[in-house]
Amino acid sequence: MSNKPVVATMIGDPCGIGPEVVVKSLALGGMYEQCRPVVFGCTESVQQAVDMLGLKLKVRRVSDVEGAGLDPAVIDVYDTGQLDPKFITPAKANAECGRASAAWLKEMESLALAGKVQATIMGPINTDALKMAGKFDEVVGVEVGKTYLFLITGPLRVVHLTDHIPLRQVCDIISPDLVYKALRTIHDDFTRWGIPNPRIVVAGLNAHAYGEEDKTQIAPGVERAKAEGINVTGPASPDSVFRWCIDGEYDVVLAMFHDQGHIAVKTWGFVGNCAMILGMPYIHMSVAHGTAFDIVGKGIASHEMMLTAMRQAASLAAGKGFHKDAAAA
Repeated sequence: MSNKPVVATMIGDPCGIGPEVVVKSLALGGMYEQCRPVVFGCTESVQQAVDMLGLKLKVRRVSDVEGAGLDPAVIDVYDTGQLDPKFITPAKANAECGRASAAWLKEMESLALAGKVQATIMGPINTDALKMAGKFDEVVGVEVGKTYLFLITGPLRVVHLTDHIPLRQVCDIISPDLVYKALRTIHDDFTRWGIPNPRIVVAGLNAHAYGEEDKTQIAPGVERAKAEGINVTGPASPDSVFRWCIDGEYDVVLAMFHDQGHIAVKTWGFVGNCAMILGMPYIHMSVAHGTAFDIVGKGIASHEMMLTAMRQAASLAAGKGFHKDAAAA
């Protein structure tokens, strides 16, 4: 049996472009050299994508990841019957597909926690469908002080201390302990993934990091991390830290709030980026785009973000660090 990591990829909402971008990524064949890719979702939906794209790939339904994901000519779909194919309504959200999307995520999570899957990837989900099914709250999100949104676009890697929180509240939430916990998580996760002694730079909150929050709420957390041997710099001028990371001076930036990190990432390279949640007991990634109902079934959806997520997940799960050319399709 192969000792390559098992990377589970959920197709996303089957009414959107998820099945298409997953199939396009796997059709390139390279993923099978890095890992054992297993698709989670509806077998018929994956077959429809294969047929629509005119690919000569076999689609096989499996109920166990053992022995799956070994043949580049076969797409193995972990399908326990969560969705009746008759409910797939291309380019139109519905509750059944929302319920199935949540169920597939739970199945991946269960297998990951059991050690049978080393990394999971969430395809593009549809929030309307999830809300119709009453499952929106079940989608894995970030919890301040425990888990963190992590965006990757080429050499620029950004962890967010806080995510969807009003900026006025961010100033009150930031604390030395919160900063320290994030730095400890970054250091430990990066080390486990094959990046020893990761170089971290912390973005200040205020212009040039000259503010009361930078001195009293951020700097003490940085100093505590330094005292424990973590390789961290900051708080540093937030208008410079992202460029330093792009230039290779640091492995990752710790941003203080949503837009501080997102603007830098989307400006540097939106196509081919991916996201993950840091601090979980297993690798959990996702793509940064939605279900794109306007182009469903046309065969023109870009698979670059999905391919990047797959390559990064496989490389990190194998303890080989970040995939250097993960965005190359």
